[in-house]
Amino acid sequence: MDYAPLRASADLPPLRVNLYSDTQTKPTPAMKEAMMRAEVGDEQFGLDPTVNALCDQMAALMGKEAAVFLPSGTMCNQVAILTHCRPGDEILAHETAHILTSEGGGAAALTGAQITGLRGPRGMFDAEALRAAIRPKTRYAPPQTLMEIEQTANTGGGAVWPVARMNELTAIAHENGMATHMDGARLMNAVVAAGTSARDMAAGFDSLWLDFTKGLGAPLGAVLCGSKEFIGAAWRWKQRVGGSMRQGGICAAACIYALDHHIDRLAEDHANAKLLVRGLAQIPGIKVEEPDTNLVFFDVSGTGLTSAQLADAARLHGVAFSTTGKLRVRACTHLDVTAAQIEEAVAVVRAVVAKA
Repeated sequence: MDYAPLRASADLPPLRVNLYSDTQTKPTPAMKEAMMRAEVGDEQFGLDPTVNALCDQMAALMGKEAAVFLPSGTMCNQVAILTHCRPGDEILAHETAHILTSEGGGAAALTGAQITGLRGPRGMFDAEALRAAIRPKTRYAPPQTLMEIEQTANTGGGAVWPVARMNELTAIAHENGMATHMDGARLMNAVVAAGTSARDMAAGFDSLWLDFTKGLGAPLGAVLCGSKEFIGAAWRWKQRVGGSMRQGGICAAACIYALDHHIDRLAEDHANAKLLVRGLAQIPGIKVEEPDTNLVFFDVSGTGLTSAQLADAARLHGVAFSTTGKLRVRACTHLDVTAAQIEEAVAVVRAVVAKA
């Protein structure tokens, strides 16, 4: 992904519409107030009441026995992989999964596990692809110990995995002796879009996590959930890779506020994504993918521009996009983007394309 549009430069105008990512959200005044009021203690010894409350709330929300608070979603993925797998183990995931494309080779570097990428449209594989990847258990093949999915599928256009498909896949994985893990970076976007519960989506997974720094608008934090035994082992890995966050309740309070106030409003982001699609679809040369949630991908091959050229030109007008290939641009709607700003972004893209 191209990070250039967000680099600070005196030559760039102020950023007015930030569609680069939902990670760009900033805590609201009410969230900051909740953080300032947070009761805190030493998380290392289980003495931070706000962290404890967040973990209890998350475990209940996901239908799991326990949870642990971590700084980031990537750390949740890596701690989960370290807990589930051993050196030489194999993980089955989609070929575009975040753990394979965007975590610095963490599974190989930290766990010594390898990831086999499965194919399927929109960032999702099916039962046939999973069964085809499962090998006979022999001394010559790596132990296949973990199956992973990403909800929503980012490079699949923010696609939502249906509950029935997830249940089918987790059942196959369990039948073949594998644990199951969900990268829940945008899980609540999927919950809102599908009109189902987080508990139902989480049912077949031995571990999963929710990121609070994307559409939910917190400044940092993610919570990894699973059985008491799993979370106990995950805590040891948390200790090994960095330890506790001590008085983490200040940050946990932001996450609790997000759970209480920022879930239902994700529907606004989804509506803004569709508004963006309608506007972009009217610009000659642009082909837009229909979104499930808050991620909008569009192809610019018909404009004569590359994705980087369009993103750089838009940034000169105060609008930021990200790129995911030579001709594919990503826009991400979120808490800090209004419908009026969507209209402004469409106008900027229209002007850039017309000039090209």
